[in-house]
Amino acid sequence: MQSSNHRLRDMEQHHPLLSAGADVETGSLAAGVIVGSPHAGHTAGNRTLWFIQDSCGMVCAAMTWFLVLYAEFVVNFVMLLPAKNFWYSLLNGATFNSLAVLALASHMRTMLTDPGAVPKGNATKEYMESLQLKPGEVIYKCPKCCSIKPERAHHCSICKRCIRKMDHHCPWVNNCVGEKNQRFFVLFTMYIAMISAHALGLSGMHFFSCVKVQWNECSEFSPGVSVLLLIFLCLEAILFLTFTAVMFGTQIHSICNDETEIERLKNEKPTWERHVRWDGMKAVFGGPPSLLWCNPFTGLRLRRVLLLTHGRRGGSEFAV
Repeated sequence: MQSSNHRLRDMEQHHPLLSAGADVETGSLAAGVIVGSPHAGHTAGNRTLWFIQDSCGMVCAAMTWFLVLYAEFVVNFVMLLPAKNFWYSLLNGATFNSLAVLALASHMRTMLTDPGAVPKGNATKEYMESLQLKPGEVIYKCPKCCSIKPERAHHCSICKRCIRKMDHHCPWVNNCVGEKNQRFFVLFTMYIAMISAHALGLSGMHFFSCVKVQWNECSEFSPGVSVLLLIFLCLEAILFLTFTAVMFGTQIHSICNDETEIERLKNEKPTWERHVRWDGMKAVFGGPPSLLWCNPFTGLRLRRVLLLTHGRRGGSEFAV
């Protein structure tokens, strides 16, 4: 049995449970992060939403939505609606707004999806006996959340849980990026990069067209206000494009090499069967390559969402 000092060591150290009859200290359970259930784990039968109650993360997530909606406002009301070319406004408006909806949907799926949390406090005598361990077989316990630690799981100090295949904790989505929500995070970075590039292109064309004519004819806003709105949009688009493009590239690289960011930084040697390149992509996005890979609504059950938000039963169940 491990001493209490061992349990208080660094959260990423692995501590073997040499005996299936080892006692578990249940008094050290951290505060829960599941809305509506402060101590229970996120299981299939738990009718609660996964949401991290972190003030910094919630502020960053709200800022993300505000900046995307600000970009939509400037693109639609400053550049496209006043344009004289109907088809130019229609095509660009439909493209930009569709990508913005997909980006926000991907952000929401990343934020509200369980990233692969290990059940908290499951390192009990009864549970270990149910594993039917072979003689000499060693399992590991996280000293922070008192759970049996699967291979490639790491403890997040913000989520206060061990997360399977944890890549990193991202405050902009107020959640960890792990085994179950990495695909949505990849889509989020991709769509944000796309709308940022699109906004930059539209801003450049708008400036160029307005130079030829009077600024009063380019927008319903005053020239000074229009210029300030466009300048702020360009700065936002440049920052977002740079950040998300780099993040998208690193995520694809990690998936194709079947190596999380934490594993790369710690230079952990793989002891698992690696799924590289297309096998890795299929493992994260599910199934063979298709347009469903780009759909953040895939697997979303409307009836389940209604049950989680309203706590009611009934009605048909729809799944994309």
